[in-house]
Amino acid sequence: MEHQRRRQAPVIKGEVVIIRHGHSVPGKSVSVHVCSCTEDNPGSGRGRLSESAYLKHGKSNTINGIKTTTYKVKLHVDPEFGIPGALVIKSQNKHKLFIQSASLQTFNQTIHFDCNSWMYPFKKTKADRVFFSNTSYLPNQTPSGLMELRKNELKSLRGKRTGERKEWDRIYDYDYYNDLGNPDKGRKHTRPVLGGSVSHPYPRRLRTGRPPSNEDPLTESHSGKDNLDIYVPPDERFSPKKLSAFILNSFQATIHFLSPEEKSLFQQDFSSFHTFEETHRMFSSNRSHAVEEWVKGILKKGVPEELYREVIHANKKNPLKFPLPQIIAENGMAWLDDEEFGRQMLAGTNPTRIQCLEEFPPQDKNGVKSSIKRSHIEHNLDDLTVVEAMNQWRLFILDHHDYLMPYISRINTKGVCVYASRTLLFLRSDDTLKPIAIELSLIGSNDVNEINRVFVPSSQGTEAALWQLAKAHVATNDSVHHHLISHWLQTHAVVEPFIIATRRQLSEMHPIHRLLNPHFKDTMHINALARRILINSGGILEKILFSGEVSMELSSELYKGWRFDEQGLPADLLKRGMALEDADPDNPTGVQLLFEDYPYGADGLEIWTAIKTWVTEFCIVFYKDDNSVQTDSELQAWWWEIRYVGHGDKWHEEWWYQMTTCSTLIETLTILIWIASAIHASVNFGQYTYAGYPLNRPTLCRKFIPKEGTFEYAEFLKDPDKYYLKMLPDTFEMSIGVALVEVLSRHTSDEVYLGQRPSEWTDNEEVRHKFEKFNGTLKEIETKIMSRNGDPKLKNRCGPAKVPFNGLYPDTSNIASQVGMTGKGIPNSISI
Repeated sequence: MEHQRRRQAPVIKGEVVIIRHGHSVPGKSVSVHVCSCTEDNPGSGRGRLSESAYLKHGKSNTINGIKTTTYKVKLHVDPEFGIPGALVIKSQNKHKLFIQSASLQTFNQTIHFDCNSWMYPFKKTKADRVFFSNTSYLPNQTPSGLMELRKNELKSLRGKRTGERKEWDRIYDYDYYNDLGNPDKGRKHTRPVLGGSVSHPYPRRLRTGRPPSNEDPLTESHSGKDNLDIYVPPDERFSPKKLSAFILNSFQATIHFLSPEEKSLFQQDFSSFHTFEETHRMFSSNRSHAVEEWVKGILKKGVPEELYREVIHANKKNPLKFPLPQIIAENGMAWLDDEEFGRQMLAGTNPTRIQCLEEFPPQDKNGVKSSIKRSHIEHNLDDLTVVEAMNQWRLFILDHHDYLMPYISRINTKGVCVYASRTLLFLRSDDTLKPIAIELSLIGSNDVNEINRVFVPSSQGTEAALWQLAKAHVATNDSVHHHLISHWLQTHAVVEPFIIATRRQLSEMHPIHRLLNPHFKDTMHINALARRILINSGGILEKILFSGEVSMELSSELYKGWRFDEQGLPADLLKRGMALEDADPDNPTGVQLLFEDYPYGADGLEIWTAIKTWVTEFCIVFYKDDNSVQTDSELQAWWWEIRYVGHGDKWHEEWWYQMTTCSTLIETLTILIWIASAIHASVNFGQYTYAGYPLNRPTLCRKFIPKEGTFEYAEFLKDPDKYYLKMLPDTFEMSIGVALVEVLSRHTSDEVYLGQRPSEWTDNEEVRHKFEKFNGTLKEIETKIMSRNGDPKLKNRCGPAKVPFNGLYPDTSNIASQVGMTGKGIPNSISI
């Protein structure tokens, strides 16, 4: 009778796609139920469940090197079952599995499930996995049969604030940056906790729950045998393919660029380059066996044995080639040109720092005025006075003065020689920026008064050589600001709390969760790796940046001035005086650039408008009025948690939006997507182009600019080029810096770009149509960017070095096979 009853029961047919890793075969160890949108009992909040089906007899396939297995399932349900709303999967398999997707055929429609999630054995997780269909619901629109699943899934993701996280845990919680130091290794590895204090505010990071160190109960210990073994929820981790490629790229870049002098590896006796020609040899194919073996030893200690063998094998099979960075590819000395120096402030790796000069002379927050006088600059203003030039918005400043001065004394130790700087520039009639004065500042002997030196451009003789030294010190300031602030703090660090809050407070079936999800891909994992090898005590940035041990303190200091509402491009341009308000109703950005040929600003406003239009059209599908925003309980909890917990050190500041209107929601989401995609792309993927040649973007200086009458000045006069090279980082520091930017500038094979998504990411046809429109807009922007780059009247698009500005080129047509250093493309997320 039971067999006959099952034969008569309705059947829902479907498919489950698993990405295979190793030789694991699910068989009867993995069971599947489907949960209905219809309640099993009125008022219970629980949906009706189908009978179990098992993943057996799958069909394997390989696409782009990824092995998948598709399992057909038949799920027997009651006649009154209703519409399927979720899959409930349990794994008794002893291996972890990656569930890619699923689909069900029912009532003449296909219901899709975009899973993309790891499943660990029930024995470890003690929980089934729930996957909601690709249909989105606001909380008060949740089908009655899914209400309990929705609530319980969020509860499980929040977890408890106790215990150390295990590999299989799917728990999202907050913590301070209390893992940058490692006091158990000695006092020199002690670092302050960032976050939770007035002196050192910071965004929160993901909690790992590791126990405190032995020497300092406020600092988290560094447990785990693998250097890269740090907790990240399974669904936030790099794919195995990407992790392997990331480590391989790092390995190959390091062994390529490190100095081939075996002696240096063991004695740390590093010298400077002696000639400009010598610096170009870094990019030759010569490798040192000693360097390779040294790096292999470090790698073996840092990754699991299986991954180590995979990387070494791949290195032998596919050796990488490192091209000349574009900045020296066409003209090896164009980077020394003043016009190129100014252009990089508009179209280089740090195009978000320059601002219009508001007062002359500049002064700090205490009213102390700069030493730059009218007599220093008026002869370079094309017959204008300072007042006339300012009234025409033609004077600009690159300011690395105020935030550095309190740290200069601590920084200038152990052979580091750094100034705080102000650079004034004049906008010429062809929209190029001409540097007209550089002020370099130190703290006086009493730690109160400033010691200032002002340099002005010169085309020949000693003054010209001194001018080049001054520009190198400015480039050093700007490089460190780029690494610590524009790149790390203002993209990686500030976005992580948004990810944690999204996972904790917005259900996977929430439309805003679906909108944001691709913009969070891999961010938490790359941030965790950065805390382990890049920004930690003794990490790469401390080794190559002049800020050394105070690097992260410096980023904390600048976080004090961070405001979320100023991160959108129009607001940012207005704050920096690079644009004026524009009341024209046909201008969707509400701003007008001061001058047309600001590549970052011009391209950025097009991208910003495209993102905001897409976000607007998405939101109006689900939010019909302001009340629907105010009554969205999950959205309100999300925003509250971002303000009061994720960025909790700034909760009291008055600039925070009140999440009460559709327009506020749209602006918030546009800013967040803009940061995660466009801003990060603009400051990251051009790094090798410009900083791959370290003389163009040095990260520290070893000498001050010599003063007349000193031994150093005599040394400088004897050979200015040699003095210049000795002033810059040694060969080891330069080599590590180049290897770093090579790795960071490289796109990986599973990159997903702005305007790209899986075809079935949502079951809402109206939303899919609007997303296709967004993609089409981005393609139109690509055409415009190519046209601008080819316009000879727009001199800042390519400059003397002949490097086209592609920092905000979307690259929507990019496919998985196009990887490496393309110098363009806007990935959806901060994925490297």
